[in-house]
Formats: sequence, C-alpha cells, structure tokens
Amino acid sequence: MRDNRSPHWRQRRAVEALSSGRDGRALLGPPRRPTRPHRFFTVHLGFTAPGAADAREVAVAYAEALSLLRPEVALGAAALSPADAWHRAERLFCGAVGPDGERCVDVADHPGFHHAPGPGGLGWGDGDGPGDG
Repeated sequence: MRDNRSPHWRQRRAVEALSSGRDGRALLGPPRRPTRPHRFFTVHLGFTAPGAADAREVAVAYAEALSLLRPEVALGAAALSPADAWHRAERLFCGAVGPDGERCVDVADHPGFHHAPGPGGLGWGDGDGPGDG
C-alpha cells in the first residue's frame, strides 16, 4: 500500500486525469444511454379522524400545505382512502382541465366555477352546478 488516502479520492483523481486528453477532448464521454424520465411516486400518510368527512378535510389541508412547501407535489394526484383499503382511494381535488391547459385546484365535486392555481387564477365553467367541466 503506497498511500493512506481513501480509494474514493484515488479514483476521483484518476477520473479527473482521464477526463482531459492531450488534444483537449475528453477521454471519457457522456453516457450513451439516454437518461430515464422521472417516474411518478406516491407518499402514503397515515392519520386518524372521527369520520370520512373529517378525514377528507385533514387530507386536503395536508396536501395543500405540502404543495406550498414543495411545489413538485402534484395536488391533482392527491387521494384519500381508508388505511386498510387503498383500492378505495378517492381523489381530493377537482383536476378539471381548463381552456389554457391548467387544472382546477378546488376540492373534488366543488360547486361553481373551476379555478386555476395561484392567487387570482383563471376561473372557467358555467358556475351553476357542482363540478362543471
């Protein structure tokens, strides 16, 4: 053993040395395989509530709060189900597609107009019945 340094640093020095050839071109090229697109994942949060209506309100509040903290959280994908029956998941938000491609961020089965995200978001629909689309 010649030196006392970790293998990580020895390997890093070797990669840096190979990344610049004599004629200025890199000896190590980019990967040939294209990178995979991002996949969709789901987080399941457990909580207790006295009934289904209360659980829906709590779930909507959690989803909205998480979307404020982390914009990559997709509100339209939020769903609620009993802990022992994930196959009975119900969506929490409307998700109706608007004229400009935006999605409604109101709770599912809301009455009146649909609303795009953000303050002063675009509203659309007839506004005279539940869940117009």
